[in-house]
Amino acid sequence: MSQLRSVVCVIGTRPEAIKMAPVVAALRATDWARCVVVATAQHRNLLDQMLRRLEVPVDHDLDLMTAGQAPTDLIARMLPALDRVLVKEHASIVLAQGDTSTVLAAALAAFHRQVPFGHVEAGLRTQDLDQPFPEEGYRQMVARIARWHFAPTSGAAEHLRAEGISAAGIHVTGNTGIDTLMHTVHKLGPAPIRQGRTILLTAHRRENFGLPLRNILSAVRELADRYTDIEVLYPVHPNPNVQESARSVLANHPRIKLLPPQDYFDFVDLMRQSTLILTDSGGVQEEAPALAKPVLVLREQTERPEAVQAGVAKLVGTDTKRIVMAAVHLLDDASAHARMAKGGSPYGDGRAAARIISELA
Repeated sequence: MSQLRSVVCVIGTRPEAIKMAPVVAALRATDWARCVVVATAQHRNLLDQMLRRLEVPVDHDLDLMTAGQAPTDLIARMLPALDRVLVKEHASIVLAQGDTSTVLAAALAAFHRQVPFGHVEAGLRTQDLDQPFPEEGYRQMVARIARWHFAPTSGAAEHLRAEGISAAGIHVTGNTGIDTLMHTVHKLGPAPIRQGRTILLTAHRRENFGLPLRNILSAVRELADRYTDIEVLYPVHPNPNVQESARSVLANHPRIKLLPPQDYFDFVDLMRQSTLILTDSGGVQEEAPALAKPVLVLREQTERPEAVQAGVAKLVGTDTKRIVMAAVHLLDDASAHARMAKGGSPYGDGRAAARIISELA
């Protein structure tokens, strides 16, 4: 019997846990791989909660998060820690998902040890290094040194080809987040019936801190004032910039609930019960269309244009009036709402992880 190949999966944040969980599960079901899970703990509490709920056991917990950490400091601590793991585990392959400091560090650590790196969710682009920052720069850097580029859509694959990446290394797999979403919906069963209409808000991106975030929150408050039959639910990210803005703009409104960060399963339930979703989150842009929920994207640019092109999401930016106008249109026009809700998901069929493992085998 041939020796198992050591596949090191590096995870640092809650979204990475969501999107790597099906890859880890698929690897552990093979007869050729020894899957090693490394947690950098870039986001400590949110990551731990997610890994437990998705039943992803961690083999190496680097525990690198510190209060007020700068990306440069975090990456500087990650590189030697990851290098030690790759040596200890005799890594044959390194995998990471997305565009965070963890992903860049994992790719660099693998590169310096000449271990082939697989980038899950490759090829997302805005072509603007400031939108989002620093993620757009990170994913472009990673593309230069990855061997496998697992693109979620044909558009993402085209971005990579346009940058000169060899077509032999590009594989359109669908998005692994849809794998996890479908598995979760199956486990949850039928969605609870909620009285009245609900707007679900998520807003936490770094480039929206300050005035853009306050504009978003002002729009939400205006909507809550306008519609007495609508409740706004806002799980507030723990970042102090987000917390302060949320309290100052939205506190003490009878139809706005500021919630703590939600467990993934609970958040999926909130999405299923929502009338409309407003978000600056990449993952929610992918998940909401799969749940037949219209999405207003609170960003000036998105690296996930497929949902906008399919008519299931609308890019509204951070201008208060523009957000309110787009939301009012969907809340007042039932046929417009229905058209967006029935557009379907362009991000996959729930089999992305299986396709990734097939390419690695």
